[in-house]
Amino acid sequence: AAEHGHEAVVKLLLEKGAELETKDKDYGRTPLSWAAENGHETVVKLLLEKGAELETKDKDYGRTPLLWAAERGHEAVVKLLLEKGAQLETKDEFVGRIPLSCAAEKGHEAVVKLL
Repeated sequence: AAEHGHEAVVKLLLEKGAELETKDKDYGRTPLSWAAENGHETVVKLLLEKGAELETKDKDYGRTPLLWAAERGHEAVVKLLLEKGAQLETKDEFVGRIPLSCAAEKGHEAVVKLL
């Protein structure tokens, strides 16, 4: 639900006891990671309000939600994550990039300015 931006469904799942930090079997990614990558600002905000962990890395690339959002150019999501204290210098485990280099490589000027 988080991956596709279904805020109402995410909220309902959390109310029914779904775990914030549950990782999917295929990629080892949390709901926050998926929502951040896909730019779902309202879902990211909801998950952060509920206490989602900012620095959890996925198993394939070792990327945090901030790294995913920066690479995809989601300015509003990057801003939310930074406001909550996401680490700027965390490197992915794939090629050792930080959020700034991910955003710059893809040409996301607004995100580069934030970082």
